Amino acid sequence: MLIGRVKQVARVALGLGAAAQVATIAGLAVVDRRRKRHRRHVDFPSAPPTDADLDAAGHATIYTKGSDLYDAMIAAIDGATRTIHFETYIWKGDRVGRRFKHALTRAAARGVDVYVVYDTFANLVVPRSFFRFDPRIHVLPHQPWTGLRGVVLRGPGLNHRKILVVDSETAFVGGYNIGSLYATHWRDTHLRLTGAAASDLENAFVDYWNQSRSRRHPQLAQPIGRPWHADVRVIRNVPSLGVYPIRYMYLEAIDRATDHIWLTHAYLIPDDDLTYALTDAADRGVDVRIIVPAESNHIVADWLSRGFYQTLLRRGVRLYLYQDTMVHAKTATIDGAWSTVGTANLDGLSLLGNYEVNVEIYDADLAIEMERIFLMDAANCRELTLEDWRRRPLAAKVSETILAPLRPLV
Repeated sequence: MLIGRVKQVARVALGLGAAAQVATIAGLAVVDRRRKRHRRHVDFPSAPPTDADLDAAGHATIYTKGSDLYDAMIAAIDGATRTIHFETYIWKGDRVGRRFKHALTRAAARGVDVYVVYDTFANLVVPRSFFRFDPRIHVLPHQPWTGLRGVVLRGPGLNHRKILVVDSETAFVGGYNIGSLYATHWRDTHLRLTGAAASDLENAFVDYWNQSRSRRHPQLAQPIGRPWHADVRVIRNVPSLGVYPIRYMYLEAIDRATDHIWLTHAYLIPDDDLTYALTDAADRGVDVRIIVPAESNHIVADWLSRGFYQTLLRRGVRLYLYQDTMVHAKTATIDGAWSTVGTANLDGLSLLGNYEVNVEIYDADLAIEMERIFLMDAANCRELTLEDWRRRPLAAKVSETILAPLRPLV
């Protein structure tokens, strides 16, 4: 009898909790719609494309403005003579999106082998007609169920990667999706790489293509001559194989830090291990700073992220809120020696769910440039103190508590 009542009370409590979460999310959605309706574009600091030599590993160029990046990507596509491997998460059917589509079509028309991957779920709002391509272009849409294999079920995962590789010699990777909004209105970071890293990014594309293709898609040859040891390493999350090394890459780098850890992330929803690693670093005197958007494009993600602020601030991690513009970068630089740029956010969807790709780079010159960019971005931020955070409204504290159980799902 008692057990039955306990179960009944538990069911009621779960129901009330779920209802409160739905109501809170609905309320946040209303606030978000109003906020976006009245939001105006505000200029933000950006740097011209910045170059860094990577010794034997080749050359890197860092892009902090979408319009500069898109010009460079289109120039690379227009200069292609043999192959183009293009993979993106969001591909808008607007002016910028059409510019890329036309460039890829021109390349295929002059005899270049063009291979395209895009995520279907991310582009549900884009007209289907936009994704009708010239028949000479090989197209592989990533479906939500990609990765399910027979009786061994892996997490399907979205394809959140953004890769362009031209002629096995020049590669682009980073946080930028394709669209007019991102060209001028979002702050993001992307890399252009030449040398061995380009062939490693091409290999990442080829592996995905060959594992995911249907019989009507050609099988691609693996790049040859990739070195065993390199200062630029391509790290991939592959849900179809149950492999998620980007999370470990971050944990290992944070654990090695002795001087500073500077991160910029669009969505900060770390798991227990990452939270411990960051706070432990701060405890041992490492200067830990994290830039996040004051208001991102996903209001629920913002509120889930805020549930970690008190723990981080109390332990000495410094948080900077990027003002007036969405910062979408996924970068880190540590101790003037190690940096990463890629597609993975510090949240569960990226680190234990989606197809993602990051490059980690052991190079002091590039780390210096990444530090300069971090300080440029920090100048457009408001630092959040523990005292400020504790003074937030009671309604905000209650909403964060209601949403807290959802953190492991995002």
